[in-house]
Amino acid sequence: MRHVNHLEREQDRPADGPASAQGQKPDCGGHGEDGQRRRHVHVSVAGHDHQHHPQQGCSHGVDEDHGHDHDHHHDHAHDHADAGCCTAASTVAAPTRLPRSEAVGSDLRTAIRIMQMDCPTEEALIRKKFSRMPAVRSMDFNLMQRVLTVVHAPDALDTILAALRSLDFTPELADDRQADQSAAAPQAQPKPWWPLAFAVVAAAASEAAGWLGAPAWVSAALAIVAIASCGLTTYRKGWLAIRNGNLNINALMSIAVTGALALRQWPEAAMVMVLFTIAELIEAKSLDRARNAIQGLMQLTPEQASVQQPDGGWQLTDLKAIAPGAVVRVKPGERIALDGEIVAGRSSVDQAPITGESLPVDKTIGDAVFAGTINQAGSLDYRVTAAASNTTLARIIHAVEEAQGTKAPTQRFVDQFARVYTPIVFAIALAVALVPPLLFGGMWHEWVYKALVMLVIACPCALVISTPVTIVSGLAAAARKGILIKGGAYLEQGRKLSRLALDKTGTITHGKPVQTEFETFASSGADGDALRYRTLAASLAGRSDHPVSMAIATAAQAEGIIHLPVDAFEALAGRGVRGEIESASYWLGNHRLVEELGRCSASLEARLDTLEQKGKTVVMLADSERVLALFAVADTVKETSRAAIAELQRLGVSTAMLTGDNPHTASAIAQQVGIDEARGNQLPEDKLSAIAQWSTNGATVGMVGDGINDAPALARADIGFAMGAMGTDTAIETADVALMDDDLRKIPSFIRLSKATHAVLVQNIALALGIKSVFLVLTLMGLGTMWMAVFADVGASLLVVGNGLRLLRK
Repeated sequence: MRHVNHLEREQDRPADGPASAQGQKPDCGGHGEDGQRRRHVHVSVAGHDHQHHPQQGCSHGVDEDHGHDHDHHHDHAHDHADAGCCTAASTVAAPTRLPRSEAVGSDLRTAIRIMQMDCPTEEALIRKKFSRMPAVRSMDFNLMQRVLTVVHAPDALDTILAALRSLDFTPELADDRQADQSAAAPQAQPKPWWPLAFAVVAAAASEAAGWLGAPAWVSAALAIVAIASCGLTTYRKGWLAIRNGNLNINALMSIAVTGALALRQWPEAAMVMVLFTIAELIEAKSLDRARNAIQGLMQLTPEQASVQQPDGGWQLTDLKAIAPGAVVRVKPGERIALDGEIVAGRSSVDQAPITGESLPVDKTIGDAVFAGTINQAGSLDYRVTAAASNTTLARIIHAVEEAQGTKAPTQRFVDQFARVYTPIVFAIALAVALVPPLLFGGMWHEWVYKALVMLVIACPCALVISTPVTIVSGLAAAARKGILIKGGAYLEQGRKLSRLALDKTGTITHGKPVQTEFETFASSGADGDALRYRTLAASLAGRSDHPVSMAIATAAQAEGIIHLPVDAFEALAGRGVRGEIESASYWLGNHRLVEELGRCSASLEARLDTLEQKGKTVVMLADSERVLALFAVADTVKETSRAAIAELQRLGVSTAMLTGDNPHTASAIAQQVGIDEARGNQLPEDKLSAIAQWSTNGATVGMVGDGINDAPALARADIGFAMGAMGTDTAIETADVALMDDDLRKIPSFIRLSKATHAVLVQNIALALGIKSVFLVLTLMGLGTMWMAVFADVGASLLVVGNGLRLLRK
């Protein structure tokens, strides 16, 4: 029974309970390679200082193979003329600032932005460099956000930064003085276009000179000019990689082009370098589209808002200068700039940018509004409830950024595979160059050329970049529909969901029940007794924020009943509440509570059965001797719940309702919406036990609650869904998946998106490996050329990036 028993609303408050009022979970999330769940709980205090507080038993490390969540707050990025292997002349999103270094045991964890780092080429180079530094404990790479998180000895930061600069990178640390979390995306300074254009002309001229029978030195000179015009950056990066013992694409391309020049393949050497540079530019643009997938969210709020002044006038003010408590006016058609509560006006608001709702929502005085939503016809004045850095929209952006930094299981597998792929292909290329000429009398020119072609194919960039692009696209597509997914692991796992447990009040039902019956049970039912009992019940119910309690309090208020002072108030988890009124003890709670108090009787049981068979929740008022009165409360089922349950069943997901309400009511509600199984009288530990039992039996289990309530079950489930998380900081922080409104139909959408994401991941891996395998075979057969190798490498990258971006249209 979901009444004042506080089963869902207050079950986390007892000191000995499994969860706290802050929404902490007793289990930790994420799925490491050992299969154990590790869930970090984030407590947002000021909107920009988020610290991880792992529950006991969680590792504090940040090993990249465990996909741990990290705070990737971003500072304003600096401009850089040189981008990484995949970033030439690109627009870079840096929506939030980097965090300050934070303690991890006796070490420090520091986030460093490296604008030239966005593909496995740079990651491998940095990893190789740091592997020789004992002061570096562990590393975590977020290539999409270009952030490296390092756990290091306290005195090693300067050494780390120096090491990065020695690799020709420009590391950026947090500026603690800057707290703006909504900075516009900076623009990387584009390289001049004319050197590449000149290189294209020179390479084409070199090719033409060969066709026209010009002297060899003419073709050679034009080729060298073309390579010098567009390839010096590649050579510099290649030399740095070789010097640090790393064979990345720049090193492989440098070796291949130099080898072609040595073999006097002048036009081909020039054209390969030109094609590689052009392809890098195209790939950078494609990657930026995935990197900036949440950039649209950042642009949902205006830069200024009209704020009421002390003299009653209105003045445009920058958002970051507007403090909570200020009154802001929004005109028809304008976007709402900050979270707030309406104090004047009436209008409809399009909340689709936050919740994905298709229809505007009517708003009036007392209703909440959220940053990024669109005011429709009327003018509204609202009192600001959150600063610009802590709005619901800001927390969504932060959560999506953190999700981008975690590695899904497929991504971890691909990363591990890529680490052995390049050395193996390089060894094969070396064997191809040496073995046939030395042992079988092959022509050196022919076999060395084949080896050079294989070197170009050896880069695993297409394979490795395919997974983060796909995951980020899926996360962004979900966020646009009001589904906030806290990491790629949950996005991947959603397709396996086979059983879903749901709370009742506020999840399946509207959560706004009304009192339908009141009966006295301990006297003749005189008017004086009835009024007395209603006053006592309303006084106790008024101390609770549970929907059923609020229904009793609201009904009493409508009749002008005045609440009495309540002393020694106590919430009885899963049962009800108690308190002292005028020095006498009273209890207000469910059937379980009455039984435990020894107040049940045959006549009371019969009356309870009659009401509960009708799907009503019954709450009883008792004193130290007997039951005084009972209150029947009814809730209504959401139409969307029926549609959602039907869709889940079509997807092969079995459903169960776990509620603290009585079994009769649970069964009646379950029948209305088509739920497979209903369990009533569920205490928090009962819900946890049910989830654990289903998980032990091999099912992938989800739990739907409100993000704070049902904390043990939400933590134990493979995927915890928070309902109606819009504006609820704790719900956004604690859930694996937060549904920004209370529409259960978003769960089937999440499952379909998960299946689509998995399909794209498989396609991308097959594309990347398949294309390279085909060209490797063609090369060994003598049919491959260096031109083809470039197209195989960069073409595969473009294909997998483009395929991953398709998810943005889901």
